Amino acid sequence: MQEPNKSSVTKFILLGFSLSPRTTPLVFSAFLITYVLIILGNGLITILICLDSHLHTPMYFFIGILSMLDLGYTTTTVPQMLTHLASQKKTISFASCVAQMYIFLVLGITESWLFAIMSIDRYVAICHPLRYKVIMSPWLCGIMVIFCGLWGVISALIYTVFAMHLPYCGPNKINHFFCEVPAVLKLACADTSVNDRVDFILGFSVILVPLSLILVIYVNIFIAILRIRSPQGWLKAFSTCASHITVVTMFSVPAMVMYMRPSCMASPEEDKKLALFYNIISAFLNPIIFSLRNKDVKRAFLKVTGWSRASD
Repeated sequence: MQEPNKSSVTKFILLGFSLSPRTTPLVFSAFLITYVLIILGNGLITILICLDSHLHTPMYFFIGILSMLDLGYTTTTVPQMLTHLASQKKTISFASCVAQMYIFLVLGITESWLFAIMSIDRYVAICHPLRYKVIMSPWLCGIMVIFCGLWGVISALIYTVFAMHLPYCGPNKINHFFCEVPAVLKLACADTSVNDRVDFILGFSVILVPLSLILVIYVNIFIAILRIRSPQGWLKAFSTCASHITVVTMFSVPAMVMYMRPSCMASPEEDKKLALFYNIISAFLNPIIFSLRNKDVKRAFLKVTGWSRASD
């Protein structure tokens, strides 16, 4: 009888997307351009926040962390996906698959909790503006980010251990473009009902709890906004909140559907589309939604590049 902690599978085959030979170059080009823009956008924001002292505020500190998470998040999966699109070889070793799964989960769960922390920051900024700098001290901001990271490390470890301790004795074809837990579990040569329950329970702590916290905070924020008499104050507060809510929705809703529904209801093609939202599209749009249309970031860009002096 095969021991549950051993596997006869030494490598997996990632099937990726079902594409015709004609469309493959177009899809490859689209993903390559998107990935380059993700690197440029998130990298630029991170550099600007580090270099410009005017952006050394709690809000931009969290946005900088988000940009770094997005860079790591996409780099974990997209380069390999591009390689597989460009070549016939679509294999990944068992150890590399485990590593990819774990790193992806660490960064994703950390980002999920970071969104909740960012909503707290917006609540303090809008509801307690005079005490904002005192409450959101650098020490507190650092502690909250560390909490997000530790939660990601621990939760991802549980996800990965429960998934990869199962026996995998073939077939070894993963119907996905990277080693994501639900797709890998379908190849297990054992009952995965326990994993489904574990994933559902963990989903509460890594998705539903942060979402519930965000919902409660924004209810209080909107109540506070309604008390603002100035139309300009209304507009500024709503625009700040709208950016955050848009990003959270794009990231959390597809992730919740992916990780909290029963495995019998999963569809490989739908799973790939959902993964694109919280893995690539979210990372691509975050810099645009949060920062690149922001006056402070534009001012910092002109200052760092020296163009502001040229225009004076």
